[in-house]
Amino acid sequence: MWAGDLSDGEWVRLEPHLPMNVGRGGRWKCHRMVINGILFRLRTGVPWRDLPSRFGKWQTIYDRHRRWSADGTWEMVFRAVQAEADAEGRIDWSVVSVDSTVCRAHQHAAGARRRAPFVPGRRRRPAQHRPDEALGRSRGGFTSKIHLASEGGRRPLAFVITPGQWGDAPQMIEVLARIRVSRPGGGHPRTRPEHLCADRAYSSRRNRRYLRRRQIKHTIPEPANQKANRRRRGSSGGRPTGFDRGRYARRNEVERTINTLKAFRAVAMRFDKRAYIFHGTVTVAAIRLWLRS
Repeated sequence: MWAGDLSDGEWVRLEPHLPMNVGRGGRWKCHRMVINGILFRLRTGVPWRDLPSRFGKWQTIYDRHRRWSADGTWEMVFRAVQAEADAEGRIDWSVVSVDSTVCRAHQHAAGARRRAPFVPGRRRRPAQHRPDEALGRSRGGFTSKIHLASEGGRRPLAFVITPGQWGDAPQMIEVLARIRVSRPGGGHPRTRPEHLCADRAYSSRRNRRYLRRRQIKHTIPEPANQKANRRRRGSSGGRPTGFDRGRYARRNEVERTINTLKAFRAVAMRFDKRAYIFHGTVTVAAIRLWLRS
């Protein structure tokens, strides 16, 4: 076993959630060897063609990653390891934090062919199949942005990938809507944290109204311009927002989660042309964090 490969304990926890080892036209290559190749590329950021030969053919590894990113297999595994952790009581729902990070896109991430426009009546693609490929221009140049919700144990619960110039506040509701941790014993999945922390970039009347409607307590500081606007409106401006400084100190947990995710070089810098493949890359990194815990 090499540094970065799946340990025996991690493999025991991951294997039951993988598809059966029977592929179209014959048996698939060993899942463990292929996933170790995907993790090597995720950790180092090397081109697929430069993968060491000990993992097998690079085309096999790339095709497996691309296929599982497209059909939702990685997303299914991600949900499964979360459900297993929740059943064991290893998810801290007391405080969930939301934040975002910008990932610089490599020049090789550009140039994907444009897809045909959506035609009414056809089946819609999943959200990660984006027509804009989640690439945009921001202060950092050619970038993508990861909007992330992290639980108290510093592991990702859900994330959304957008172009780099998109704002944070409009994405908060979509990120929270993607939190769905199944219960192995049956029943509705867990979707609501006990408390939410976010920085002032997420302060908006729409977001606060959404959190109150879902009965989620929250600690989000109010920017100075919003305070001045509320005071100017008098009684129609509403009451001041509450702020728990002690809970807000735990917002560092999501920042530490982002730092751990970006230790994977293929996440810190985007090399994938397609948004759904980059979404799969980030999902594999998140799965690895759950397996290590």
